[in-house]
Amino acid sequence: MASDLKHKSRELTQGPGRAPARAMLRAVGLRDEDFDKPLVAVANTWSEVTPCNFHLRDIADKVKAGIREAGGVPIEFNSIVISDGISMGTEGMKTSLISREVVADSIELVVRGHLFDAVVAISGCDKTIPGTVMALARLNLPSLMLYGGSIMPGRFQDRNVSIQEVFEAVGAHARGTMSDTELHDLESHACPGAGSCGGQFTANTMSIAFEFLGISPMGFNGVPALDARKESVSVQCGHLVIDLLTRNLRPKDIITRDALENAIAAVASTGGSTNAVLHLLAVAHEIGVDLDIDDFDAVNQRIPLIADLKPGGRYMAADLYQAGGTRLVAKRLIEAGLLKGECMTVTGRTIKEETETASETPGQEVLYRPEKPIKATGGLVILHGNLAPDGCVVKVAGHSKLTHTGPAKVFDCEEDAFAAVQNREIVDNDVVVIRYEGPQGGPGMREMLGVTSALVGAGLGETVALLTDGRFSGATHGMMAGHVTPEAAKGGPIAVVRNGDTITFDVLNRRLDVQLSPDEMAARLQQWTAPPPKYTSGVLAKYARTVSSASKGAVT
Repeated sequence: MASDLKHKSRELTQGPGRAPARAMLRAVGLRDEDFDKPLVAVANTWSEVTPCNFHLRDIADKVKAGIREAGGVPIEFNSIVISDGISMGTEGMKTSLISREVVADSIELVVRGHLFDAVVAISGCDKTIPGTVMALARLNLPSLMLYGGSIMPGRFQDRNVSIQEVFEAVGAHARGTMSDTELHDLESHACPGAGSCGGQFTANTMSIAFEFLGISPMGFNGVPALDARKESVSVQCGHLVIDLLTRNLRPKDIITRDALENAIAAVASTGGSTNAVLHLLAVAHEIGVDLDIDDFDAVNQRIPLIADLKPGGRYMAADLYQAGGTRLVAKRLIEAGLLKGECMTVTGRTIKEETETASETPGQEVLYRPEKPIKATGGLVILHGNLAPDGCVVKVAGHSKLTHTGPAKVFDCEEDAFAAVQNREIVDNDVVVIRYEGPQGGPGMREMLGVTSALVGAGLGETVALLTDGRFSGATHGMMAGHVTPEAAKGGPIAVVRNGDTITFDVLNRRLDVQLSPDEMAARLQQWTAPPPKYTSGVLAKYARTVSSASKGAVT
C-alpha cells in the first residue's frame, strides 16, 4: 500500500484555514507547488565552535539537494553542540553530557511543532550523535542520521597524530620530557581541518555503532569529513529519506534488541569508547527496548577485538576507511557468525546484504580476522563489586593488564586529581579515586581525559589505576573504571573511600572492590551526608534533579 508522503504536514499546509501558515512559509522560500510535497526536516548541529561540526553546513546543502531531487521539500534548522575536546578539564565540561538531552529535546520539539513528515539528522561532535538518534527514536518518523565524518590525521615529527597525543603531551611537558617548542608544534599540527576526533574515540565509536544499528546507511558515516565522497553520500541521504517515507520504514522497525546487540558488537570489535554504554542504553530507553548494562559484557565475551585503532592501537578512523571501512568490519563478523545479519537498515537492505559489497584494500593492517584477532574478546567489560554494586565500565582494548591492587588516593573533583598528577603526587601502584563527578554530583558527568592523559604522559599509564563516577573520553586507555554506580552524590560506596584504603581491580572475575568489611562499609555510609548541590538554578540544577543513574544511560 502506498504511503501518504504528507502524513503529518498535510495538517500544516492544506486547506483555506492554513493560509497564515503558508504565508509565513512563503517568506522563507516555499512556493505553491511545495505545499503538495512532503516536508523533510534537516536537523543540523553545525557550529563554529568545533572542527567536528564546522563543515556541516556544506553537508546539509548536499542533503537538501538530494531531498529536492527526490521530490521533497527540505527545511533546515539547527541544534547545539558542546565540544568535549575544547571544554575538557574545565567547569564547562559539565555541560557536555547534558547537551545530549538538549539536542534530543530540541530536535523533537521542532519536528513535532512543525509537523514534518520525515527527518535527516546531521551529527558531528560526541553528544550530537546519540542526541540526534534519541530524537529520531522518540519521533519514530521515517528518518536517518548522517555523521559528518572523521578528521584526517595530523603530522608531527614524521608520524600521524590526533588530539589524543596533545592531551598526553601535557603530562609529558609537566614531567619535563617535552619542551615548550615541541608542545606548541604538536598543538599546531594535530588537527589539520574539519572533522571529529580521529581515533576510535567517542564520535567514531558511535558512528560505526549507529551504522551497525541500522539507523545510518552502512558505509556513509565512515567517509572522512573532507573526503570527496562525502558530498555524494550526503546527496544519497536526501534521496534515501524520501525512499524511507515512501516505504513508511521507521526507527522502531530498525532499532530492535538484535540491532542494539549488533551495535554493541561494533563497539567491542573496534575497541570503542566506554561512552557507548551510556549512549546505547539511552537509545534503547527512547525506543522502548529492554537493555541492561550487563548485556554489554555478555556481547563483549563473544566478540573478538579485530580493529587496531587508537587509543589502544596504531591506526585512526581514516585508516579504517581506507582499509575497507564499516562494511569490511561487518563482513568479518558476519562470516564468523557473530552478527545478527537479518536486521534491517535504513537502506532497505539487511546488514548482511550490506556486507556483500565490502572490499578490502590489499595489504591493509588495520583490520584482523576474527579467527586470528588482536584479542579473543572485545574492548569493554562491566565490573561489579562492593565499590560498584550497580556496575562500572572498563576499557581493556590496547593493554594486557587485567588486575591491579593498590592504595587509594581520593579526590572530590577532577581539578584536584589533575593538580596532583602535575605535582608528581601520584606514584606507581596508586589507585586514583575521583568522585562527585557523576551525572547528579558533577552535575553532568565530566570526562576525565585531562587526568588520564596526564597520567599516560607522566609515564604512569601502566602502573596506576583510576576509578570515577564520572566518564572517560574515547581517547582514554589504561586500567580505568568509569561510570561507577551508585555515584558518590547518591551515597554510593565510592563516597566513603578514604586515602590509603586498598582497592582491587579484577577484570577476569569482573570485580571492583575496596578491602573493607561489610560492617566497616555500613558504618562509613551511616556517617556520610550528602553535599549540597553545586548549582541551585539553571539547566545544570534542573539536570541534577532529574537525571538517572549512569547504569541506566543517564537519561532524564
